[in-house]
Amino acid sequence: MKRMRPISASAPAQSADAKMTVPARLSYLPSVLAMGLALGLILTTAKRAASASVDDDRKTVAALDTEYQAAVKRNDAMTMARILADDFVLVTGSGKTFTKADMLEDARRGDIYQQNDEEVQTVRVWGDTAVVTAKLWEKYTSNGKSFDHKFWFSDTYVRTRAGWKYVFGQSSLPLPNSGQ
Repeated sequence: MKRMRPISASAPAQSADAKMTVPARLSYLPSVLAMGLALGLILTTAKRAASASVDDDRKTVAALDTEYQAAVKRNDAMTMARILADDFVLVTGSGKTFTKADMLEDARRGDIYQQNDEEVQTVRVWGDTAVVTAKLWEKYTSNGKSFDHKFWFSDTYVRTRAGWKYVFGQSSLPLPNSGQ
């Protein structure tokens, strides 16, 4: 049986750990280890879920941008209208701007496209915003005039209640023929 020593006013204060025997302190070890392991698993799972979500968003936006370019090529105003945000704006390399209404009007006019394809595409996602950077090859005839050029562009998509919407686009000037 353990003998208790009376504490006097002159005796230094002892911590609770100092009073606890070695076996008593070790009895907490499995609980602490279990809590640490559980926390580690939760954090790892949350990180994987966030990463999977960003990857899913990247794939969704990439597919949506590809669908949009195909809709332009087919003059599919209905698909374009579904993807474009109501306040959409495109700024070209020459400084000309186009709204959603302008884009849909161009589609209804019926330019004849041979090419409207992305050659290189990179999608970056930050929360509810995604930016697609791509090199686009456009080859088409509009009002009897032929165009064939490549240019870089950045398309900005925002997640809304209705899903991802294309809200802003900006393109470079047409690239020179050499080194496209």
